[in-house]
Amino acid sequence: MTKSVFIDGEHGTTGLQIAERLAARDDINLLSLAMEDRRDNEKRAAMLRDADIAILCLPDDAAREAVALAEGSGTRFIDASTAHRIADGWVYGFAESEPGQREKIIHAQNVTNPGCYSTGAIALLRPLTLAGLLPSTYPVTINAVSGYSGGGKQMIAQMEDATRDDAIEAPYFAYALSLKHKHVPEIKVRSGLTLDPIFTPNVGRFAQGMLVNIPLHADAMNGASRETIHQALAAHYAGQDIVEIVPNDVTDGLARIDPTEMAGTDRMKLYVCAREDGKQINLIASLDNLGKGASGAAVQNLNLMLQA
Repeated sequence: MTKSVFIDGEHGTTGLQIAERLAARDDINLLSLAMEDRRDNEKRAAMLRDADIAILCLPDDAAREAVALAEGSGTRFIDASTAHRIADGWVYGFAESEPGQREKIIHAQNVTNPGCYSTGAIALLRPLTLAGLLPSTYPVTINAVSGYSGGGKQMIAQMEDATRDDAIEAPYFAYALSLKHKHVPEIKVRSGLTLDPIFTPNVGRFAQGMLVNIPLHADAMNGASRETIHQALAAHYAGQDIVEIVPNDVTDGLARIDPTEMAGTDRMKLYVCAREDGKQINLIASLDNLGKGASGAAVQNLNLMLQA
């Protein structure tokens, strides 16, 4: 039976991409609300309650409001905001992150879509904590760079229109310098850490793509080496085609990694780099911030939920 899907916030960056991906599908009935009606709560509530699955591409408060508007209707949710990333009763929408996570998503009432930076960080960290290689108390540092499309319509305009008074001319910039980025709680909880990671995000002058970089000291880990880390990642992601573990001999031949290499895809590559003596290890995740990091992940979660 054809399922009805409503994207609440379909006119934003992530919502538009999801709508484009779903527009030609004949296995769903895509409900739509005119842009001028997006703040009309009666019409929103009607759409939310009529949908079998609603995808929320909204600020946090508006996402919570949407869930309340549909209360009692049986509507299932995929929330792309940060409102429910570590909330009770919400299944984390990263199918590859844990054994059995895919099945949990299939049968979930409510799924919280991961953040873009979080996807790369958790993809690298969670297999290592599960394997016992990375202590939960390890003081993790994360450095990352994202394409400017992750900043939404305003940042896209600031980057692409040099005539604006608030145009951004820098080739890249760091932000969240107070170390309170909204993805930190999610990364901590979903990676199995007990300490807040120190996270420094950056935005580059490219539209889509992302690199998430995590340096590690082998001597501070539980018998870890480049080889055992690579083996743990390969074992964790065996049997799926979304996350690729780059072979070490391929990584050794690279002079650099392009942050746009995965742009336009819904996949992710993981690299394990190391100093020659193996004492320092550099983990890198490469993904599209709007693909596996946002709309691609939402559609993946939708496809899983439609299997129920």
